[in-house]
Amino acid sequence: MKLSFSDKNKKDIFSSIFQLLKSCTSTIHITFRTEELYIQGMDKSHICLFEIKLHSSWFDLYESSNEEISVNAQIFSNILSMNKEHHSIHISYKKDSDQCNIDFITEENKGDFNTSFMIPLMDIEHILLDIPDVEYDAEFSIYAKKMSDMLSQLLVFGEIIHIECNEETIVLCSKDISGEMQVTIPMNDLSEYAIGESIQTSYSLTYLSKMCMTTKLSSEIQFSISAEFPMKIKYDLGSGSQVLFFIAPKIE
Repeated sequence: MKLSFSDKNKKDIFSSIFQLLKSCTSTIHITFRTEELYIQGMDKSHICLFEIKLHSSWFDLYESSNEEISVNAQIFSNILSMNKEHHSIHISYKKDSDQCNIDFITEENKGDFNTSFMIPLMDIEHILLDIPDVEYDAEFSIYAKKMSDMLSQLLVFGEIIHIECNEETIVLCSKDISGEMQVTIPMNDLSEYAIGESIQTSYSLTYLSKMCMTTKLSSEIQFSISAEFPMKIKYDLGSGSQVLFFIAPKIE
């Protein structure tokens, strides 16, 4: 397996993905399918499930024969954060090898040096879950920066977020002994909003804020909410590529 890419925006996205994942898990299992890079996993508490699909066309070069590897999330993320502006990222793995190679290559002499890393692979059993397509009670899209800022503020007043959706507004609320904060979002302030019926539900604000802490994946975040299923958070990366998070509701 080998892949490479040099676009600055895509390098930021790739690095941000693994920065998010390391907040969920200590180990990342990557499947290099023929047509896409695929990642699926869950945090230790089984509150958050993540699924990442990066189509082969998303990369400058992508060659694979369905190899699979498991790596330390912290180390992998730390290495990716070291790439410089003029570096292209190259990742390679030879079948049955016990290591993955990451190279930062600069094509021109612009002050950045070629850098190589080797990561030992982890031998961990991994089972993929079947994620069904479901119909949600409410779906909306909002600017990532706005959502990230609101969640950071709500987190000051509690670790649980209460969400109420109706035909006109979305209300976000958090509260504890220190006080209460409520944000009312009019439907007209959302780029997309569809609702089947009014809904009230609660989630871990700690997890939700982690999943929305970056603004580098996409300018907008898509949320899908239901009383019966986990919340779905979607970042559309284009070219058939996406980042999905599923967060289980709080049981009152």
